[in-house]
This record gives sequence, structure tokens and C-alpha cells, in this order.
Amino acid sequence: MLLHFYESTGWQPWGVGERPVIPEGMPVLIDEDFQFEDAAGPRPSRAVNAWLRSLPSSGAPAANTWRVYAQALRDWLVHLGLHGLSPFSCRVDLVAALGTYADRRLCGPVSERLAGSSWGVQMTAVAAFYEWAEAEGYAEAAPFTTAVVQRVTDERVRAVRRNYAKLRRAKPHVGIKYVQADFAELFCRSLAGLAPDGMENPAFRGWYPGRNSAVARLVLSTGLRRREFTHLLVHEVPPLPSEPTEVPILFPVPELAAKGRRPRLTWIDYDALVAVHTYMRLERAVSAASASWRPEDPLVVTEPDLFGARVNGRRTAWSALTPAERRRLVEPGGGSSLLAISRGGRPFLDWATVFRRASRRIRASVEPRFPDVHPHRLRHSFAMATLERLVTGHYQRAAELVAAAGGDAALAFYLTKADPLEILRDLLGHSSVTTTEIYLKRLDVHRIYRAAYERAGQRAGQVDPAVDAEVDAEFADEFGESGEEV
Repeated sequence: MLLHFYESTGWQPWGVGERPVIPEGMPVLIDEDFQFEDAAGPRPSRAVNAWLRSLPSSGAPAANTWRVYAQALRDWLVHLGLHGLSPFSCRVDLVAALGTYADRRLCGPVSERLAGSSWGVQMTAVAAFYEWAEAEGYAEAAPFTTAVVQRVTDERVRAVRRNYAKLRRAKPHVGIKYVQADFAELFCRSLAGLAPDGMENPAFRGWYPGRNSAVARLVLSTGLRRREFTHLLVHEVPPLPSEPTEVPILFPVPELAAKGRRPRLTWIDYDALVAVHTYMRLERAVSAASASWRPEDPLVVTEPDLFGARVNGRRTAWSALTPAERRRLVEPGGGSSLLAISRGGRPFLDWATVFRRASRRIRASVEPRFPDVHPHRLRHSFAMATLERLVTGHYQRAAELVAAAGGDAALAFYLTKADPLEILRDLLGHSSVTTTEIYLKRLDVHRIYRAAYERAGQRAGQVDPAVDAEVDAEFADEFGESGEEV
């Protein structure tokens, strides 16, 4: 079975009256004989394609989600085909096929074996398809065994359906998924070509140290996802305040560049913003001065400001541009409008490789314990560092000083009155505090609250051993004797 990604370019000679109503980049499954129906009627691939086309309007607007779901359904259909089954066969046959599929993908040859997390994604996609197929009348049964369980969210008890085909995941505290402040600073210095003490590293041979370090500091200070910071435009960077400030500077995340198309306001620390502006003024300016890059179908930018520009002569807001359109934006003198550019003004996109190589350099020459840092790990690090500052009152005290000096009263009120989890929810772009709580539970959030307890006790002069014992008991309740979370 073939997987094709739809493009409408040149649709006029196709022999259809109107442009097909298929989203750009939508995956399409095609049988190897290029037929969608035969003597028996429409083939299952037609139903799968109809479901894929429904994803943008049913809670999955991201093209990457469409691709992952399409790959999962393709693998499932191919497996069924090996046994002469249809995805709409009887439940007995589907359950048996799911058993052989799990055996092959979890215990089979290495070339076909999936990690537990990848298997979970596949089961999520296949289950979503069958839920849709049953509602639309395509399927009479699904291959899954499910049970209704109760879960507490937002202080309410909700009934949710658990799919037993998914594997149980390791306890959240097993792995640390973020870097603390000392490792984060070591990482940024390595990207900048500096030694751990901040001095020049004569052994460094990398390219674009200013760009790489500035973007890493940007992500550590804003919590932007890779899709968001990769497609950030140079014109969208907030201006630098005239004086240093302890209160973070607001940083808008536009709708079409954000995950799930949910716009939000995050923030950035003054020092991180200085690093970004320094890169823009020096290293990026040099690259842009000799820029010759232009895409095949350019969107030329003129009269840009913080909110938009004329794009091919028409006034357009930055927030109205998709990531694909942002990659086609060209400055009047040539070169990409993205913040991060490389040789010739080309847009730079491969952050995973840059961060992985920097991690390996640190591990080889400085710190053997240093983990591989990927873009999302920097987002996790932002979440933990921000929560720590919120819990310890750092931002609240800074906001009070700013308000007293006649600064942003609205931001000061927000920082001093809102619950830390609500603030972090807004910064991360989560839909609810429950999402933020579950997200934090998978990180090492216990360390932050324990440290806050200890610092508060020290400030209050509480050195009584009984106090320490009580704190230990609070955290010991989270774990059993074996160290497993209970």
C-alpha cells in the first residue's frame, strides 16, 4: 500500500470541474494497483482516506498528526491484507489479527519492532479510526478490549475509556526529561563556542555559534515548541526594553504557528532577549548582507513591523501565516525572513542535529553525565525553571517592584495573584490546569516543592529536626518502600 501526500499544484488538467476539497499535505492511502474500488465495491482505503480528511475538523489540525495516523493505518491495513482480512471483518477475526500484529510489532524482527511509545501512538490512531468508522456505519466491531474507568480531573470525577491494547508506561519519575540551570548554561556556552567557564574555546570548530546559542536561550526562556521557534520571524522578536528588568517581557505566539492553532502569550527573560538581539545585530546581519536565497514561489516582504508587513504587495498579519508560508518569506534584498538563517540567507530548520552534536561534544570533553538535548527537552527545562521561580516568589517580588515604580500594572497583578500552575498553563499553551499537572508529574516536580519548603524553613529559622521529619514524611508518602510511586 502506497502513502502519498496531496498537493493541489497543477490540478486544472486532472479532468475535474473544481479544485478538490482536500487539505494541502493531506496523506492519501492508495492500493498498489492504484484502484480505490473493484467489483466488490469501494475498498477500505477509501474509508481510511475519508477519516483522514476529517482530522483537521475533529481535533487534529497538525499535518504531522495526519502523517503519523496515516502511517499507523497503512501498517494495520497491510497486516490485515497478509491474512486476507478487511478492517471491517467480524470482531473475532479482528481480535485475532490484532494479536498477531502485536506479536510482530512488539516481539518480531528488529526491523519491524516498535518501541512501547510508538506502539501506543499506533493504537491511538487505529482506535480513533474505528470509533469514527462505527459512528459512520463502516464498521460493526473494533478489535479492542476496553473498560470504563474513573479519573479525577479539575476536581471532578469523569468516566474515561481505557484501551487495553496500549502498553503500561513506566512510572513518570523514572526518567528526568529536563536539564537544570547549570547544565542549561553549559549547553548554551557550548553552542556559542565557549568553554565551561565562559571563555573562548580554542578547540571549537562549529558554525553560527551566535545563532545557535541565542535560539537555545530563547527556547529555555519562552518554552516554545520546535515548530514555533523554528518558524519564528525576525520581525516578531519583541523590542529590547531600554533598561534591564527582572520582570519577563511578553512574547506572543501566533495562532497558525502554534500547536493546535492555539495562540498564547508566553514571556522571555531580559538576558535571553539581549542574546537574540545581539545575534540579529551581528551574526545574522552579516549573513543577511550576502543573502542570495529565494524559494521557487517567494512571498516578498516589504514594510515589515512587529505585527505584519506587505507580503507580495498585500498587507498581511504575521499571525495569519502558516509555517509553510513562513518558510517562503523573503526579505526585499534576498534571504529568508525567519530568525534563524544559514549560508546565503537560507532558512535554518534542523535544530535536532545541532543540539544533538552539542550534547555529544559536552559529553566527550566536559561532562560524561550530560544527556542528549533535543528541542522539546529545552521546553521541559523552561517549565521546571519557571515553576521554581513561581513557587519561590521570584516573579511576584519582581512584579511588586515594577508596579511600585509605575510599570505594567496588569502584568504585576497577574503575577502576584494568579496560581503558579495557572500561569504555567498559560505560558505552555495547555488547555487546562489538569494537563499542566499531568505534564509536570512526568518531570521531577517534587524536587522544586521540597527545595521551596527547605528554603522557607531556613529563612524562618526553623531548624527543629521535627520540621525536617515532617517534610520528609510529606514526600515519602509519594513512594512505597520499593521506590515505586504509589
